[in-house]
Amino acid sequence: QVQLVESGGGLVQPGGSLRLSCAASGSIRVYAMGWYRQAPGKQRELVARITSGGTTNYADSVKGRFTISRDNHKNTVYLQMNSLKPEDTANYYCNGKSITTTYWGQGTQVTVSS
Repeated sequence: QVQLVESGGGLVQPGGSLRLSCAASGSIRVYAMGWYRQAPGKQRELVARITSGGTTNYADSVKGRFTISRDNHKNTVYLQMNSLKPEDTANYYCNGKSITTTYWGQGTQVTVSS
């Protein structure tokens, strides 16, 4: 059982930056890791994903602004978010997926507002 704990959310002005972290209680080496978000009244959506080999993919809405990375030695995944927009406001969730298992964190709130 791996526990995922997100941190780094908060209130930021439009155009600002935040860096989210997802710390795992165990090794994430074999897991594809992802960041999802869910805004009020909307479905949870994939924001960014990084495979165990380091291949990344992003939602079109965040391409060029967000960067996902992983540090397997620290069992941590990051989401660097730049040029934030009000529409990025959501609860952001960390996800870890292997062939047999999926884990979710409890989320961290990101609010983009002036």
